[in-house]
Amino acid sequence: MSWFLAPPSKQRWAFALTALVAASAVPTHAQPVAAAAKGTPRVEDPDAPVTVRAEEITGRPERELVLERDVEIVREKMRVTADSACYRQVEAELEAKNNIRVWRFGDYYTADEFRINTDTGVGTMLHPTYKLEMNNGQGKAHRIDFLNPDEAVVVDGTYSTCEGPNPDWYLKASTLKLDMGRETGVARNTVVYFKDVPLIGTPALSFSLSGERRSGWLPALPSYSSRGSAELTLPYYFNIAPNRDLTLYPHYISRRGLQIGAVGRYIGETDAGSYEGRTLVEYLPHDKEAGIDRWQVVSSHSQALAKDWSFGWNVRAASDDNYPNDFSKTVAGSAERQLLRELRTDYRGEYWSLTARVQKYQVLQDPDLTTPTPHPYDRLPAINFHAARYDIGGFDWQVDSEITRFQHPTLINGNRMVVVPQVSYPIISPSYFITPKLMLNASAYQLDDWKNTGTGRLEQSRSETRTIPTFSLDSGLEFERQTKLFGRAVTQTLEPRLFYVYTPYRDQTSIPNFDTADATFNFSQIFSENRFVGSDRISDANQVTAAVVSRFLEESGAERLRLSFGQRFYFHEPRVTLDGSTTAAGSRSDLLLAAAGRISDTWGVDSAVQYNPDDKKVVSSSLNMQFQPGAKKVVNAGYRYLRDSFKNVDFSTQWPISQKWYGVGRLSYSMKDHRLLESLIGVEYNCDCWVFRAGAQRFVTTANKTSTQFFFQLELTGLSKLGIGSPLEVMKNSIPGYQRINDVTRR
Repeated sequence: MSWFLAPPSKQRWAFALTALVAASAVPTHAQPVAAAAKGTPRVEDPDAPVTVRAEEITGRPERELVLERDVEIVREKMRVTADSACYRQVEAELEAKNNIRVWRFGDYYTADEFRINTDTGVGTMLHPTYKLEMNNGQGKAHRIDFLNPDEAVVVDGTYSTCEGPNPDWYLKASTLKLDMGRETGVARNTVVYFKDVPLIGTPALSFSLSGERRSGWLPALPSYSSRGSAELTLPYYFNIAPNRDLTLYPHYISRRGLQIGAVGRYIGETDAGSYEGRTLVEYLPHDKEAGIDRWQVVSSHSQALAKDWSFGWNVRAASDDNYPNDFSKTVAGSAERQLLRELRTDYRGEYWSLTARVQKYQVLQDPDLTTPTPHPYDRLPAINFHAARYDIGGFDWQVDSEITRFQHPTLINGNRMVVVPQVSYPIISPSYFITPKLMLNASAYQLDDWKNTGTGRLEQSRSETRTIPTFSLDSGLEFERQTKLFGRAVTQTLEPRLFYVYTPYRDQTSIPNFDTADATFNFSQIFSENRFVGSDRISDANQVTAAVVSRFLEESGAERLRLSFGQRFYFHEPRVTLDGSTTAAGSRSDLLLAAAGRISDTWGVDSAVQYNPDDKKVVSSSLNMQFQPGAKKVVNAGYRYLRDSFKNVDFSTQWPISQKWYGVGRLSYSMKDHRLLESLIGVEYNCDCWVFRAGAQRFVTTANKTSTQFFFQLELTGLSKLGIGSPLEVMKNSIPGYQRINDVTRR
């Protein structure tokens, strides 16, 4: 629904909320890909015959027919019944009176009098009621004027999507133009009522009859939070083309001032291929609290330039360190501190690919943390080449290479070239596999002059090289048996696996660490040759990983449950570390155990445990369970633990309280810090043609600050959403498995 100015009637009451509701607009935001298709015009066959029936027919058949009692007139897509009627054949005019019912293109009307030209579709209906097939829109009026088969004007009438003679909500308008071809409604001198209480008034408004996107004001978004006081957002949506749109949103924050924002989106096809992108810009001149101009830019783009050639960018930038915690609406947004700016291009051949990229970071510091957020190395540029062939005489081979220029504001800068060829010979049968593999990591570094802040002396430019071979042998067996899981027939597999790796030790302490870190210890990592992520450190290894996986498969092949455990055993303790310190790995790694799957139609589970058998302590663990017995019913419970770091529990739910009431909630709590990280509580009420939502959300923005937001919303189905905040967005982002309680198919 969109609103625009028009001269108001002098008899109208004062439109007290017009300024606010002038932005309470189009029912929903456009979908990223959906086209703004218009409705199919209503077309009748001009040569279609007119069929008349009645208990008494008089007049001249070639000129005029007078019909009395149980009258029925049918012409293709229009059917009329009445007590009496007159049809003039030459003029193609039909007049009907008393107890009139009309079915026209699927729409239904009743009236006291009805006149229409059956050829042109122009006509008038007195004291009608109507019901539209397109969106269940219905109402009554003093008169309806049919301008053509697509357009009609409702005079002094009402409109609602609620069933029955006494709708919960409706609008009253002096005129309401219904354009079925364009799928829009335009009302003049309008008041919207809820439970017979006037909510809003406006000189004019327009809205979509089908929920398709169209230009206009989006719903006004008043909000209130403990961080920014009262706020009001008035977005205007431009439906530029079926594949392009733009949203402008003035955003007033009482404590800070007026912020201007814009979001542009596009998607399309060229002769070379597809492209798509999105850009968000926000600007707040002279923040009254901070005393500076504040801004943010987020942009992404990807596009095919030619066959197998593409390019794109990702850009994130902000004016200052406090922008995320002052303006973000989510925990994830407030925690984002390393903002990437990347430009890249990719070219692919049949057996190879080439990628070139430039990456630079803006790092925002959390003012409440004593430990600064680290600045990653910028890549200016990085060029990666990959080539691979499979089953060439039974062999698989691939080559990965990289040339990168690393820059950092305070650390050593330099160039790195890495080439990693590898070859393997997979031996595979239905019950086992054996894959020997040989790989070589060859690296060369050219390092710049650098002032060592630790020693205070100037380090001269130098070159470093490193060549390290690696041999691995991966093997496994697979057994099957028929069994039952919770009373359901399944196939259970037993899949033991051994993975051996040998890499000789090379001293790498003279090589800087540009982009390498310890890999997360999980089931994916224990079957990799290197325990580091990145190319600056290659771990020495003489080790074997033993693991067993058991899967429960349905007849269709769907995996119901997966049970796994594995451990790595060291024949020699690894010596290579990130910073040159000594290791204490011992003779074996931690033990990994995991269980995951949709164990029934209603229960899902995902769990993992990392256990140190030497200390007899759990290093990390996670457990996530979801109970979803039906539509709009979900309960999520989670637990995450990392020794000496965090211990969090998480609970969220959407659940019906009664036939029409639903409750939603989320609680995320740090058991280590005894602190609430995020909470949400709310209720929803579904009354078919309208929905009410209300609640509050609180989340951490910095180490010492939180933000609380309140929201309530009245959604009038097929018209607009009125209220404070964005409860639908909050609930969807906070509760996995959340579903809208009102089914809206084209919104």
